[in-house]
Amino acid sequence: MNVLQDLRFALRQLRRAPGFAVTAVLTLALGIGANTAIFSLLDQALLRSLPVRDPKSLVVLKGTGDVWEGHTSTHGGGVEAYFSYPMYKDLRDHNQAFEGMIATAPADIGFVYRNAPQSARAEIVSGNYFTLLGVKPALGRLFTQAEDQQKDANPIAVLSFDFWRDHLGADPAIVGTTVAINGHPFQIVGVAAQGFRSAIWGEIPGVFAPMSMLGQVLPSKGKSDKRLIDHTDRWMNILARLKPGENRTEAEAAIAPLWHALRADELRALGKPANDKHFVAEFSTHSRLLVVPGARGFSYNRSLYQQPLLIVTAMAALILLIAAINVASLLLVRAAGRMHEFSLRYALGAGGTRILLQLVLEGLLIGMAGSVAAMLLAPVVLRTLVQRLNGDQAYGSFASSIDSRVLLFNFAITLGVTLLFSLAPALQLRRLDLNRATRQQSGTGSGAVLTFRRVIVSLQIGLSVILLIGAGLFVRTMQNLRRVNVGFNTSYLVTFAISPKLSGYQPVVVPAMTKRIANMLAVVPGVQSVAVTDDAELAGDHQGGNVSVSGPNAPSEDDFDVEEPFVSQKYFATMQVPLLAGRVFLDSDGPDHPPVAIVNESFAKHFCGSVQGCVGRFISNAGGKKSNLDLQIVGVVRDAKHGHVRDAVSATSFRPLTQSDGRSNLFFYLRTATPPAQMLPTIRRAMQQFDSTLALTALRTMDQQIEDDLANERLVSLLAVAFGMLATLLAGVGIYGVLAYSTAQRTREMGIRIALGSSRAVIARIILADVLRLAFFGALIGAPAGIVLTRFARSQLFGVSANDPLTLVSVVLLIAMVAVLAAVIPARRAASVEPSIALRSE
Repeated sequence: MNVLQDLRFALRQLRRAPGFAVTAVLTLALGIGANTAIFSLLDQALLRSLPVRDPKSLVVLKGTGDVWEGHTSTHGGGVEAYFSYPMYKDLRDHNQAFEGMIATAPADIGFVYRNAPQSARAEIVSGNYFTLLGVKPALGRLFTQAEDQQKDANPIAVLSFDFWRDHLGADPAIVGTTVAINGHPFQIVGVAAQGFRSAIWGEIPGVFAPMSMLGQVLPSKGKSDKRLIDHTDRWMNILARLKPGENRTEAEAAIAPLWHALRADELRALGKPANDKHFVAEFSTHSRLLVVPGARGFSYNRSLYQQPLLIVTAMAALILLIAAINVASLLLVRAAGRMHEFSLRYALGAGGTRILLQLVLEGLLIGMAGSVAAMLLAPVVLRTLVQRLNGDQAYGSFASSIDSRVLLFNFAITLGVTLLFSLAPALQLRRLDLNRATRQQSGTGSGAVLTFRRVIVSLQIGLSVILLIGAGLFVRTMQNLRRVNVGFNTSYLVTFAISPKLSGYQPVVVPAMTKRIANMLAVVPGVQSVAVTDDAELAGDHQGGNVSVSGPNAPSEDDFDVEEPFVSQKYFATMQVPLLAGRVFLDSDGPDHPPVAIVNESFAKHFCGSVQGCVGRFISNAGGKKSNLDLQIVGVVRDAKHGHVRDAVSATSFRPLTQSDGRSNLFFYLRTATPPAQMLPTIRRAMQQFDSTLALTALRTMDQQIEDDLANERLVSLLAVAFGMLATLLAGVGIYGVLAYSTAQRTREMGIRIALGSSRAVIARIILADVLRLAFFGALIGAPAGIVLTRFARSQLFGVSANDPLTLVSVVLLIAMVAVLAAVIPARRAASVEPSIALRSE
């Protein structure tokens, strides 16, 4: 009964002070809302387990060894997590350490259902994939191990629930129907359970296909059939499930003998001589098969998000702490103004527990109102962040919905911060002097309250300085990244991609078709030149392998991994990459001409020692084997970045597109005389006139491509600036509050000073000096802490150090300016005090 009375009284108290209530609720809403949205992203990327049976027993396999002789196709997550299919089968069939193993690899496919073509993402999986994971069908059935034994024997597919619902209208009659995947008929046998996306976090496949149908689902290399038996081609990932009661350490020790035996067999299959001691030691003797936790699944891109998300989460936590301190400060002032009320309640017999409960209830009401407002704000913030992170993808790595885990987090932090700020005013009531309190006017308080408020305002300023230092460094990082010379001219450049094989083109006709498209686009008004490659620039792609080079002074090791794109004749002219030695590709460098290559500076310096000394040498074209030195180097070009803007330049060996076997994915680059953004509709129309079945993807300017490549850095920078500005605003409000309160407390003092002859300018300077002291002590706390903390984010910085003097000076000046602005109104009030009013008897 008392609780209900106190609750009603608390509501009346808040209604009587709407300005205070709204300020406190909005302050909390900003802090809790930001943390809720950021936690949702953090939970999805780093905390949440796969929605499968017993996810804690899942592990990811990774093989160490710094040497390799063969081809590697990676999609992210580290090259050590990729295996050949024969290695997977040997590990699966002969190990005694695991309950089972699954293999998986991504693919882009052309999908046709009821004569409606569309592009889709697919996952090629081993037959035991769903069984081992414990995934149930939502419709029909899933694969079995027996259906994945014989090559090309079972053209069947399983749909993901989201793809079936969103792209196929949730048609229940789809099970048993035939669809076309890359022009080949496949029968749909089932739909996977709702909520399950993939064993690979961040992948959103629409279609699952068995590994035995690799040749139809992944025809991109023209060697798909060979990939199922080729030990020298690493392209798929392996996940396993531990046996009941077994841990990772035991499993790793149990499988070690098998791993070393298989690596020794693989070494013999590669034909490496036993006297190559370095290669043998790294490939076999010192190699280990690592068993790492897999409850959250393997991921191609989780590592890209981990550090930025942790940084942003720490920033959001600081914002929440500043918000809680601000609300505690507001409650402290409010409690100081209610000392007369509290003393009367004490005098009339109310116990300390009852008063404390009253304060906690008022705080809980503010906290719950802030939590509700935060839950209205968080989805908006989350959708904005997800759109930036997912980019153009219809289904990206992150979902924008708020689930039960996020709601529980919201409740937990609301309860925590509410108790934090609710108990702050209770501390000043522990030693309440009834005689003094009952004589005080409402609106006055003790000097201890003012001292405490000064301390917490200095703390707010310090936390704001930390956030502003982070914001400044990330802004400088973005500026530096945007100024990076990537090695080719990104201005007036348009890019797009097509997948001829997914539109029904046979590999044999793709080279000729590519040339016709390039010639057609070259005569479009506004287009100066056209380049084509099978390896997109600044899109994070990697396509390559290790090579060997003939000639004197060539390195003895042949494990150096290089990028190996195919490019068109006018590629270097279009991208404006200078030729340093030799020649560019010619029309005569066709399929019947001896194979040739052009390398970049990094390649030349590593393998040949100099640019001029590289022309005329030969490169291996079979996984680095020196017995296959069949590619002659005819030119050397200047270095250019390829994977990401912040990456170092990779050694690269370019080959003519006319000597390829027909690429599946082709990327076009058009140098324009007209502003490139204006050319996008023209290019789209030209491609539709050429062939309307060729779907264009990623049609954009190169500047847009670079912005997409820097999406993570830009997001962190924007959030850092937003959090820094919000923290500064909250600190400014705190500074204003403490100055307004202290000025009111010192009204009599100011009146006496003016009466004794002090000028009003002197009075204003006293207030300004007071605020500058607060800013100084806050900066003294925050600057060293900011320098130390930003060292943990060094990997995210580019071209700037954690103790960058320009950033530090700018932050201190900004805080000083905010402090002075916050002091203007209190200083004017103090300077305008009339002595006759100030000295009037209370």
